[in-house]
Parts: sequence; C-alpha cells; structure tokens
Amino acid sequence: EKEEEEKREEENMEALKINDNLQDMETKVSMEQVSVPSAELDFDWSSIDTSELPSSYKRNSLKEKKLLLIADHFLQQYTHLCPDRQPLFLHPANECGVEKFVSTTVRPTLLPYTELYHWEGCASFISDYLTMEPLQSPLTPPSSLYSPTTILKYQRGNCFDFSVLLCSLLVGAGYDAYCVHGYATREFCSLDETLKLCPLLGKPEEVPKKEMKKPNKYRVKPPPDLQSKFELWQEAKKKAETEAAQKNKEGEEEKEVEKPEHDPLRGLRVHAWVLVLSGKRDVPETFFINPFTGNSHSTKDEHFLGIESVWNHKNYWVNMQDCRHGCKDLIFDLSDTVHWDVVLSGIDKPQQLLSDEDEEELSDNEMDDTQEKEEGTSFDMPPSWVAPIQISPREFESRCCEGRKVTLYKKSKLEKWAPYLNGDGLVQRLTVYADLERTNVVQVREWFKNREDMLDVREVNKQTQLITDYFRPGHSFNLKAHTYMSLEPDSGYSMEFYTAARVDELQKRVGSANEMTEYFGDRDDFLHIRYIKFGRRGKKVHMAGTRTDSRPILQIKESFHRNPAKPAEEDVAERIFLITEEKIQLTHHHDDKCVTVSSEDFFNAAERDGTESETSLTLEMHNTHQGRPSKKGKSLLHEYKLLQELTVAEKQLKKQAQQSEAEVLQILSTRKDEEANIKLSVSIYNTERYKETTQAKKETEEEDLDYLAPFLIQIGHTEKLTKEQARHVRDKCLADLKHRLVNRVNIIQAR
Repeated sequence: EKEEEEKREEENMEALKINDNLQDMETKVSMEQVSVPSAELDFDWSSIDTSELPSSYKRNSLKEKKLLLIADHFLQQYTHLCPDRQPLFLHPANECGVEKFVSTTVRPTLLPYTELYHWEGCASFISDYLTMEPLQSPLTPPSSLYSPTTILKYQRGNCFDFSVLLCSLLVGAGYDAYCVHGYATREFCSLDETLKLCPLLGKPEEVPKKEMKKPNKYRVKPPPDLQSKFELWQEAKKKAETEAAQKNKEGEEEKEVEKPEHDPLRGLRVHAWVLVLSGKRDVPETFFINPFTGNSHSTKDEHFLGIESVWNHKNYWVNMQDCRHGCKDLIFDLSDTVHWDVVLSGIDKPQQLLSDEDEEELSDNEMDDTQEKEEGTSFDMPPSWVAPIQISPREFESRCCEGRKVTLYKKSKLEKWAPYLNGDGLVQRLTVYADLERTNVVQVREWFKNREDMLDVREVNKQTQLITDYFRPGHSFNLKAHTYMSLEPDSGYSMEFYTAARVDELQKRVGSANEMTEYFGDRDDFLHIRYIKFGRRGKKVHMAGTRTDSRPILQIKESFHRNPAKPAEEDVAERIFLITEEKIQLTHHHDDKCVTVSSEDFFNAAERDGTESETSLTLEMHNTHQGRPSKKGKSLLHEYKLLQELTVAEKQLKKQAQQSEAEVLQILSTRKDEEANIKLSVSIYNTERYKETTQAKKETEEEDLDYLAPFLIQIGHTEKLTKEQARHVRDKCLADLKHRLVNRVNIIQAR
C-alpha cells in the first residue's frame, strides 16, 4: 500500500510538472506570435470577397458529403486506437467556410511554361511568388485551408497553402508528389535562413595537387643555405601556434554567436512540406521540398522531426511509424499497410519500384485476393472542387510579390526583383558581408536580364574596388568579361572575348597605363602572347567622336607555340622588337638533343628613311648563337632576307598595336555610353510587353518626323512631305553621315 501511495504521489508530481511546462510553452508561443513582424499579419483573410467564387466552393456534392462521413468514421477509429496522437488534418474549412477533404483541394495542373515542367522551376516559382505567413499557433495545424486559386490571387499563405499549391503543380507535371503534415525545426517553420550560407555562394573549388617531378641528377646544385634550420623551424612553429590560437578564439566566438538558442517547442512545431517519391519522371531517390525556400532535402535531414500524414489528389495516408529519431528511419512505401494506414483502401495504391525478387514473391493468388478486396471496398475520390489554376504571362514574369523579395542569410543578403521593374534590368543582387551583423560589405554580385548590351553579371569587390562585368554572347565587341576600376583609358583593365566570334582568335587583353598584353587561342601562326610597351602619351587625335592619345611604341614581344612541321632550331619561340634601341631579338625553341637554344640578334635594324632599298646587313649588325654547333651556319643572304621579313613584320605589328589601342578606347567609350543610356530589349514572344514597346517607339518616331518635316522643307524641299517620305530622307541623311565618318576615320588612321 505504501508503494502504491508513493507511485500515485510521483504521478501527481509529474502531471503538475507537465502542466507547468505546457503553461510555459503557451506563454512562449504567445510571445512568439507577438514578435512576428506586423507586415505579415496586416492582411485580413476574413475581408476577402467570395461572392464571385464558383458554386463548388460554397457547397459539397453528394460524393463529397459521403467522403466527409468516411473521414469522420476513420478519425473516430484513429482517435480510439491512438489516443495519444494529435488530431489529423482531414477536412478543414475553405475560404467560404465549407469543410472540404484535403485531397480534393489538390488540383493537378500543367501550366504552359517550360520552367514549370521541372520540380526545381515549380519550387522556385512558388517560393518567390508567395509571401510566407506563420501559423496562428505553431503547435496545431490551421483551422482552414484555402484553394490554390485564392492563394495565387492574394500571393500569400502559410506552409499548408504553399505545399498544396506546389503539390498541384508537381502532380500536373508528372511527379509522384504528396503534401506532408508533420513537424520541423524552428528555422524551417519560421523561414529563418540567417544561420545558413546562401546557396549562390557555394563551396570554393579544390585546387588539384601538382604531381612532384622526379629529381634530375644532372641538374645544377643550388648554393648551400647557411641559415639555421632549427631557428627557422622554431620561428615557424611559434607563428603557427599563435595563428592557430587566434583562429580558435575567433572560431569559438563565432560559434557562440551562430549557435541557435534552445527551442523549448522542438518536436512540437507543426510544418507542412512536399514529398516526392522515386519512380515517376526518372526520380532516382525520394526527397523532400521545403516550399518556403524551394530547396530539396534528403529524407534523413535532421530539420524534419516527424510526419503525421501525407496526401495527394487520390488518397490520404497516416504514418504509423515511430518518429523518435526524426524521418531518417521512415519507410515511404505507402502500399505497406503496416507502416501507413490509408483512409480509402479501395483507391489505386501508389506505384512503387519493385525489384525482380519482390515481383516473384507476389503470387497470382495473392494478386487475385487483393483485387477482390479492393472491388468490395472501392470508393472513387471526388474530383477537385478547385477552379482551374491559371497564371498569366505577366504574373509569371513578375515572380516576386510586389516586385521585390529580400532573404537574409549568414553574412549575406539576397534581393530579387521582377524583370523590367528596374530601369537597368537588375533582377537579383547578392551582398556579402564580413560580419554576422551585416554591416561591413565585402562583395556585391548583381544579375541582369534583357539588357541590349548583353550584360549578365556584375561583381564588385568593395575592398579592392575592382568591378568585373560578364556578358552574354552578342556584344558589339564580342566581350565576354571586363574587369576594371574605372572606364578611363589610363586605368588598368582586363578584357576577355568570345574567341569563336573573332577573326584574330583573341582570348584576353590585359592593359595598364604603359603596357598591354594580348592572349590568343588556336592560331595558324602559333602565336599565343603579344606584349606591347608604350611610352608617354603624345598629341591627342580626335576620330569619330572619340579621343585617342597617340603613344610611342617602345617594345613589342611575341611568343609562339611549337610548330611540329619545322625543326626546333628554325622554329621561333619568341621575338622581341626593341624599337627605341633599334634591335630585334629572336629565340628559337629548345631542341631535345641540345643543351642550349638557338638565338639571333639584329642591331641597328630600323629603317632610317623608311624605304626597303636602304635595308642593309653587315657582320657587325648580326649576332647568332647555335644550339647545335656541329650544324653548318646560315649564309649572309639568308640572314638578309630574314631581316627584310622582320622589318615588314615590325611595320605590321606597329599598326596592329595602334589598332588594339584604338579598339580598347572604343570599347571603353562604348561601355560609358551603354551605362549612361541603358536600354532593355523585349522578346517578340512576350506579346503584351512587345506591343507596348513597339507602340511607344512608333509614337516617338512620329514625333521626331513631325519635327523633321519642317526642317527638310527649309533646307530645300519646298513641298510638304509625308511621314514616309520624311522617314526615307532621314534614313538617307543618316547613312550619308555614317559614310563620311567612316572615310574620316580611315584618313586619320592612315596619317
């Protein structure tokens, strides 16, 4: 009797502790609801207009009423057998206050957009298009579930609204998708991404380790190192210890700041997401989709803490497995009645991928028995009461709610805009910070769309002030990337080009105030590097509205790849034109049978009066070193012809260097004009916006022609011109002006 009394007292004490904990949880929940931003709670769902909704929204058909009775009967049996589990989310009320079975709220839809044919596009669109609203109580599912059409109309909803809409699109696209009612962590339920890295940052690529070359025993030994290795080792050890201690301190401080606070409601927070089973659409493995972020997760992810039930447009399944260890040990074979209890047992079961051994185990008698049972208890799921889901091209293009969406990540911030909302075509911006408080900006990365100058991405390093622009194919100068600090000619730059679109196979051009280096691709002459050194700027020349400063060329150096068709001693590897010193240096490729390489030097090689007849060659003007001394030297006549070829090549290289410099200045001036007058292009397939832009262009052209007609009459056309005649005269004048400018540029370049 004493033992029984003690047990009763212990049970009473535990009950009191549980009640106290529940009261504390309720107060914390109320505090959480108060801490939700007011912008997310301003919208009043009770004030929406439901008068124009179809009749299926306002009443149930006979089949739906029968389905509700079956669901109530199932719920009674479930609560009797599992009294400790939470109530199921079976038939919440819709926007009209009518109870609807959750499976009939899923409306499979395939929209006419290629992006929505894949799960990544569907999940990304839903996460961007809708605004997240928290549940009224984080411990219980919502009392209502609105139709996907209403959610799309007002562009907001909770996790259950997100999941039903996403599941409707995925099932319509052919995926074996299900809505999930379960439990998740606080970060997933509240869409808190501040402790996660932005997916756009990614992990840095690992640099492959270089293989160590075998030591050559014939290599010249370096001079002995007279420093004490022990002292160097001691200094390196102390430095490594201090750096490690400093890193550990910084890591511990950062971990303390980054470590999430203890959640007293862990395992009790209700959340909804989407389950995609393997099989259909060549999905190799079952996975989850968080509808708030649009990201996929493994079924063993620790953020998903348990599952109550899943459903699609065909049936409803209750999880009968233990979720003490989360979802990592769950079996997602919905046809297994031991692990999953189904509401409508006569409905076709989901198709699972069976192995050959499993198919052999299923005998014909077992298949016949299951078919007889299904025929006896069959009940067809009523069709969805939701109206067809429709998204207009303008709505699909807008993506973000109110045109803008901001997401905070760990040490970064991601902003998204709808296309054509910003005048510069900006659609996405990622700002990277050095601290967790997001105050010190390190890097800014911007994405653009529909730019006529083909600008795609811009990266700005706030520490070095370096700007890198990346272009799509189609730029007027075939630019691929442009790195700069300023668009002025004297500042440094690096330009990359689309090699396939250029005749000279130019890949990259790097320049500074007095130097320029060009890198080439696969050329017929095997040239791959050209280095040009300039002197101080001279007089300024105006050409075609741009300004070029003529700079004297001091040196030109070219490097060539090996030409296997020539012997190594005749194949030039490098040639240097020292113009101010009147000297030309040739270095040939290394022959495997020789220790040194062959080289040739020409002194006083520059032409004094500019005529080829005065080019001469003496023994004092020529110096040769042969890598293979046994081979007979070249004749003086051969060297004289080579000198003539080099003088002609020097002239051509000077012209090419001037053309390269002029092209750089033209690119810089064009980039200035493109940034000053940004224009956005409109695709002809975007019919609505294309009509608007073409109409606006016609109106501006008509205004220009109205101003142009009186001017043409004054300069000689006495009769009144029609708009077509004025347009023809204007085009003719512009073509004549362009022809004159081209001739003027050619004359200046020739001078």
